[in-house]
Amino acid sequence: MSSGPSETGQPGLDALLADISEVDFDALREAEFDQIQGILDLMNGKTIKAATIEEKRIVLETSDGNRYFFYGFMSGGTGN
Repeated sequence: MSSGPSETGQPGLDALLADISEVDFDALREAEFDQIQGILDLMNGKTIKAATIEEKRIVLETSDGNRYFFYGFMSGGTGN
C-alpha cells in the first residue's frame, strides 16, 4: 500500500496521519455536544415514537415521521 499522494492528487496516508495529531479532540466533543443539543431543542414538544440503536448510530423517530440520527459518543470498544 502506498503512503504517498494518490493518482488523484489526494494526500497519502502519512499526510493524513500527520494531520490527525493536530486535532483538538476536546473541541470535537464540544462541537458534537452542541450539535446534539441543537437537535434535541428542535425536538421539543414532539413525541418519540421509536428509538433504535444501530451499529454506528442512534435513531430517534418522532410521531410526525421525522427521524433524527446521532453518531457522536458511539464506541465499538468495551469497558467502563
